[in-house]
Amino acid sequence: MMQRPRWAMPVAAIALIVATGCGGVQDRASAQADATPQARVSDAAPTRAPAPSPSATPSPTASATPLEFPDGLEPARVRIPAIGVDASVIELGQQDDGTLETPEDFSETGWWQGGPRPGQLGAAVIAGHVDSTSGPAVFYDLRNLRQGDEIVVEGVDGGTVTFTVDHLEQHAKDEFPTSAVYGYTRDPTLRLVTCGGQFDRSLRSYTDNIVVFADLANS
Repeated sequence: MMQRPRWAMPVAAIALIVATGCGGVQDRASAQADATPQARVSDAAPTRAPAPSPSATPSPTASATPLEFPDGLEPARVRIPAIGVDASVIELGQQDDGTLETPEDFSETGWWQGGPRPGQLGAAVIAGHVDSTSGPAVFYDLRNLRQGDEIVVEGVDGGTVTFTVDHLEQHAKDEFPTSAVYGYTRDPTLRLVTCGGQFDRSLRSYTDNIVVFADLANS
């Protein structure tokens, strides 16, 4: 029986992760109702999935392209020249209460360590804040990326892997494209996630998510 890669997880569980937000801290600005809000990425923790039937998932060895980094890179920085991003990447795991950790520094991004590493088969996911109480945050201009723009992920060992933007999507949080973002892909891909749409002050949350879909650049 074929098994999913170690990072696979049920669609229902993933939906909980992304449906409510884009990766902020625990509402430290609650006392500043008129301040710029924090974006949120998740309110639930990732879980592992049981092995599916052989027909459910393609073989993880099905990539048609030889991989420079078959095990991916443990990310340290992400650079997006088109929008002036050059930011550190931290690991996002689970907190004691089961919620997904999020960057405390609004200039940092976070890689979901329950998923593939950048450059590894599958969809690596990096999330970042859109803004903070003091102004724009690391992924404020994510919505301005265009097809063909480069995203360079640097590993802790100094190696780099480059992706090119395929397209952007914007979805209401209750219509988040879970399978498209976190689902299995036959080649290394990258997803960048932040908040978008309008800010609902009553909920202290943005209405939408913006997702950048990027593919491994041709070597």
